[in-house]
Amino acid sequence: MEPETFMTTQPAQPAAAQFGYTLALAERTLTHVLRDHLAERGTEPETWYALQLIAMRGPGIARESLSTELEGSRSLDAQSTRELLSRLEADGLIHGDSHLDLTAQGAALHAGLRDYIAIPRNRLLSQFDEEDIETTVRTLQAIAERALAG
Repeated sequence: MEPETFMTTQPAQPAAAQFGYTLALAERTLTHVLRDHLAERGTEPETWYALQLIAMRGPGIARESLSTELEGSRSLDAQSTRELLSRLEADGLIHGDSHLDLTAQGAALHAGLRDYIAIPRNRLLSQFDEEDIETTVRTLQAIAERALAG
């Protein structure tokens, strides 16, 4: 008589049960790729993030609003955000008092980094159907908005 064979695989979980883990894995993996890619240009992700926020929300993004957004990231707090913005100002990449803008040098750096980052992003996303990407973006935006609303 042969011994019984038991299934060692877990039953399939509904998508909602896998959501948190899958999102965390994607975030961790993509952050690693972004860090490595930016390092090739000698740029810290925090610098890219600040320049990107100013470019997307500007011109004239409120310093307080930008600081709050940056402080909400994993790698920055109030003190490191102040240091980052001071460094970007000293490097001639941003200017302003209560409202911040990219300088011409900052805009050029941002544009160059944006184009450089587009290479691996486009290579990755070209493997997926455009409608799937659009649905994913809309869904993630809605989840974030609803989570913030409580």
